[in-house]
Amino acid sequence: MNIFIGVMLPFLGTAAGAACVFFLRNQISANLQRVFSGFAAGVMVAASVWSLLIPAMNMSDGMGKLAFVPALVGFLLGIVFLLVIDSVVPHLHAGSKEPEGKKSRLNRTSMLMLAVTIHNLPEGAACGAIFAGVLSGEETVTLAGAIALSIGIAIQNFPEGAILSLPLRSEGNSRMKSFAMGALSGIVEPVGAVAAILLAGLVTPILPYLLAFAAGAMIYVVVEELIPQAVEGEHSNLGTIAFAIGFCVMMVLDVALG
Repeated sequence: MNIFIGVMLPFLGTAAGAACVFFLRNQISANLQRVFSGFAAGVMVAASVWSLLIPAMNMSDGMGKLAFVPALVGFLLGIVFLLVIDSVVPHLHAGSKEPEGKKSRLNRTSMLMLAVTIHNLPEGAACGAIFAGVLSGEETVTLAGAIALSIGIAIQNFPEGAILSLPLRSEGNSRMKSFAMGALSGIVEPVGAVAAILLAGLVTPILPYLLAFAAGAMIYVVVEELIPQAVEGEHSNLGTIAFAIGFCVMMVLDVALG
């Protein structure tokens, strides 16, 4: 039951954020979006280090001086995987006019959803990988630490849900449709988490690689999307401050609960 709750928390965070469409009339201001993007980036960087990369290296202690290899290989694979997905899948980031990926006839709404889905994919893999570590009995990964990661991702998913649902509403969609589409963009997280748990269960030795893979994918999203959104335009210091706060929140959650 604890693992089910932990896997679902990030999705619930996205759904709760998408529900803002029922209470807010306008899109989120540029400054507030900078704050949200910076905070999310801080959470994801701290989670990548404390919750994923460090446990991956600790699990590989038996390799001696080469204990960094699984973390290095998995991290780079995560970067490459998201790079390929980002290049192939047509998507459109909120606030952007030009879509990315391959040319497509998909409408703006669909491409907005795909952008958030790509963003959520590594977060689902991260949750799945760390809960797989709990199920495997690895001493370096605790249930409390896994829950801390889920809570951190759920917190930063809240504004993401709002950032997607509010623009969908402003484009003429009903509140219910905007909420449903915003919430559904997060469904990839529990799906990705379950896939990661099953994969690690089948091939236990790949767990350190899987943890590092999730970290690499998350860092890709941070550098490619979140940091540029956090610091573009005026008042970029707001995004920087929010990054520091997000980093500290996730660091405290991981260390205090882990």
